[in-house]
Amino acid sequence: MTVDQNPHGRVRLDSIALAMQRVRRFTRFRLAPAVYSETRPVEVSAWVVGGEPVPFDEARGQRFEPVEMGMPWGRPWDTVWFDVRGVAPTAWAPEETELVVDLGFTAEQPGFQAEATAYRPDGSIVKAIEPLNAWVPLPQHGPFRLLIEAAANPVVQVPHEYEPTLLGDLRTSGDEPHYTLRRIEVARRDIVVWELLQDVSALDGLVDVLPPDGMRRAAIVSALERMVDIMDPDDVPGTAAQGREALAPVLSTKAPAGALRVAAVGHAHIDCAWLWPTRETERKVARTFANVLDLIERDPEFVFAASSAQQYAWLKERQPGLYARVRDAVAAGRIRPVGGMWVESDTNMPGGEALARQFVLGKRFFLEEFGVESDEVWLPDSFGYTASLPQIATAAGARYFVTQKPSWNETNAIPYSTFLWEGIDGSRIFTHLPPAETYNSDLDGPDLARAERNFSEKGVAREVLGLFGWGDGGGGPTREMLAMAARKADLDGSPRVRLTDPTSFFTAAEAELPAPPVWVGEMYLELHRGALVSQQKTKRGNRHSEALLRQAELWAATAAILKGAAYPAAQLEDAWRTVLLQQFHDILPGTAIAWVHQDAEAGYARVESLLEELIETALAALTGDGDSDDEVPLAANAGPLAQHGVPAMGIGPAPVPAPAAPRAKDGAWVLEDDRLRVVVDDRGALVSIRDLVAGREVLPEGTAGGVLQLLRDTPREWDAWDINEEDQRSGRELLEPAWVRGDSDAVVVRHEIGKSAVDVRISVVDGHLDLAFDIDWQESQKLLKLAFPIDVRADRAASELQFGHLHRPIHRNTSWDTARFETVAHRWIHVGEPSWGVAIANDVVYGHDLRTIAAPSGRPMVMARLSLLRAPRYPDPSADQGRHSFTVSLRPGGIPEAVADGYRQHLPLRARHGAPVAPLVAVSNPAVVVEAVKLAEDGSGDLVLRLYEAHGDRSPAAVTTSVDWDAVEATDLLERPTGDSAVQRVEPRRVEVTLRPFELLTLRFRAPRAAA
Repeated sequence: MTVDQNPHGRVRLDSIALAMQRVRRFTRFRLAPAVYSETRPVEVSAWVVGGEPVPFDEARGQRFEPVEMGMPWGRPWDTVWFDVRGVAPTAWAPEETELVVDLGFTAEQPGFQAEATAYRPDGSIVKAIEPLNAWVPLPQHGPFRLLIEAAANPVVQVPHEYEPTLLGDLRTSGDEPHYTLRRIEVARRDIVVWELLQDVSALDGLVDVLPPDGMRRAAIVSALERMVDIMDPDDVPGTAAQGREALAPVLSTKAPAGALRVAAVGHAHIDCAWLWPTRETERKVARTFANVLDLIERDPEFVFAASSAQQYAWLKERQPGLYARVRDAVAAGRIRPVGGMWVESDTNMPGGEALARQFVLGKRFFLEEFGVESDEVWLPDSFGYTASLPQIATAAGARYFVTQKPSWNETNAIPYSTFLWEGIDGSRIFTHLPPAETYNSDLDGPDLARAERNFSEKGVAREVLGLFGWGDGGGGPTREMLAMAARKADLDGSPRVRLTDPTSFFTAAEAELPAPPVWVGEMYLELHRGALVSQQKTKRGNRHSEALLRQAELWAATAAILKGAAYPAAQLEDAWRTVLLQQFHDILPGTAIAWVHQDAEAGYARVESLLEELIETALAALTGDGDSDDEVPLAANAGPLAQHGVPAMGIGPAPVPAPAAPRAKDGAWVLEDDRLRVVVDDRGALVSIRDLVAGREVLPEGTAGGVLQLLRDTPREWDAWDINEEDQRSGRELLEPAWVRGDSDAVVVRHEIGKSAVDVRISVVDGHLDLAFDIDWQESQKLLKLAFPIDVRADRAASELQFGHLHRPIHRNTSWDTARFETVAHRWIHVGEPSWGVAIANDVVYGHDLRTIAAPSGRPMVMARLSLLRAPRYPDPSADQGRHSFTVSLRPGGIPEAVADGYRQHLPLRARHGAPVAPLVAVSNPAVVVEAVKLAEDGSGDLVLRLYEAHGDRSPAAVTTSVDWDAVEATDLLERPTGDSAVQRVEPRRVEVTLRPFELLTLRFRAPRAAA
């Protein structure tokens, strides 16, 4: 569009801009209002639930009171049922007759405000009612009755975006109605006018994306002008057919032979929780599937892809009638379960076994319920993608991966759209990043033009994926989107659009790119780095639950095999389902409303109670009840490595070493054992950490370690999501403690910050420096980091992630290095030189930053920092307030020591009394780590081990068992045979394996079967 500025200051538009101004005004004020040319009133009565949602059968028996349009309704999070009775006129065609509803919608995207479900009197669902999809079909003439369940979900995102709001907590959301009932009436949809409106929308969307001086753009604008000229603004229905005729020539002009091909897949990215609780997601899922089933009946080409087994499970439990229809649609190939995961989880913070179980439970559900197995990973909106994901996904049988989130990167763009993604063990998965850079497309001109502009492989390939349908809050595709797809199927000025399914797209994309480029390592998101720190109570619940699940499965499997105890498979699966749900990419990252995190903490408490009971039951079966006189004090070691003489995954006597007693010296405190000496000064800072074995000092001269840093935390946007690097220029070190005291086995430091208090117990035990934090956190928009300067010359650091670790550069040579200023690590990080290094382990921290900087001497050193706490204000203004605890340890050593320390923090010894129990399984090489011990998913009683190579080297090992078995085989994650070459030799009670660096291996030991 050409503009000019005349001497009077008015903007002068070019002729095309002026023409489109006229066309758009006509469309908005004449054409769109004429879609519903006739209406009939209905009788409406209402019942206010006044609390949590109730089932249809309970609602329909309530007393409904008559209401009028203009009625205020909708206390936040409440539900109002409307009983609607009317008559569908016999003179109207069934396909024209609809109930049109306006609950007080705004112009914002659906899914973030009020929405509703329309039921027939028998309780069957007709369709959802949403801001941009607010109609219900009335296919039968005569009297009708519908019951509408209207959810008064408050608008949390707009206008409150990034500002504190009390609407995210049921206790503080208030009682004032948020909506006004504007319209419920029977309306006649003029199909010719509606089709004309879709014609105009398709063409209008091209005007601003076509070359401004091109012939095609001019022809479209000319046709739109003719349409306005021909039509009578006072008789739009009577002249709509003529308007369509005026547009027909430009709509029939075909796309060139080499046009980009967009494989349009309908879907609805439904967040399992975000600005609404999971209980509302259950209803969103039902609404979305109801919309989809309606569209399936109307368009034989439409296919809908839906991920997240959890959401199908909710539908099965809450809406069995609708679920039966979904099953039929899956069987017919019209609905495609995709992704193969329990939920669209975060991939940075879940542990390795948890990420594996996302696929195990998700794929099992799809196989058992629908008889289908999805072969793609479907994660459009997670906040970065771990370098472990390719091997986990391929071990679950996946072949393809889809996301668009890297397009949100602030600084750098991944240079490929279609490529092979290589993980830490060398596994590769065929990957596509839809170049339209959205999973909420409506297939309009701007989205398709962006796809063509951004497609990196154009020139050698033409296939791209287009994900269309309202998402985040659900809703899915609309009939307008299908109309757009039909018009763009072969239209000059637009890529060709075809409705299809994910498998067809990937088959075509693979065929045209036989040698795709390769991306190696993580797909780091240069945004949302604060999600590694926000809502630490949720993160602690996740880490603790993963540890308890490991223990419960190990001891229950051991008790089942050695003692014949019952294996609590159903209870374990129930716990896993809760943990996996809460790894959803807006729950575990801490980016949801207060209600969601309150639910998450309650869920973790239930999981802890259940698993502690299962662990105690299994250990009692193994060691006895502790009442016998000949029983001795024991420790149960659920870890994969021996601790203090207790064998890995066994139970035995444990002489636990005592911490070193502090001694005062020259105004400081000294903690020392035979391997480590630590000096704490009167500021509570560590001024020396001496490795007595290697004779090296950890801290560079003139620096202090274990120092807390309080930084400003005021992101430019996305409060709970983002940490901005510029905020870290403003902060201070906490070096003026309230007091420093020597205790019997530690030095204790108290820091007071405003209304907050931080207590740190510093101890040295068994060659480790341990810092145990007890924090009462009352800060707002502050970031608390723990800093350790390390005297090594290094240009990279290792961070543990799922089934291995990743080396990242810690310099700033490139824009990629600079943008990676906050990174994820699980239980440990490590920096070092070839012969000496330092490991820092933790029990709940995920956010880290490591950089090479100058020491006071001018020589390089590494600054390693752990991000402990934040206090964002949106979407939960009370985020992170309250008590928190952390344990951080430091130990000189290499990667093996880092791995051992990580498991020591994660799986501490558990005190017992009774008889020792030899391990069910042992591994000869500490580089080969057992991550899970369990019984098989199919209930056969077979023993299943999940192992991985942890040191980054090719590692042989012997796996031995204390019991006999009939056969052993390597399997995929779903415990199906693969014939993996890692299994080298099989002997009675012994299997020899050789694992590549970071290789993941699942072994299934077939239990002896009774003779027939």
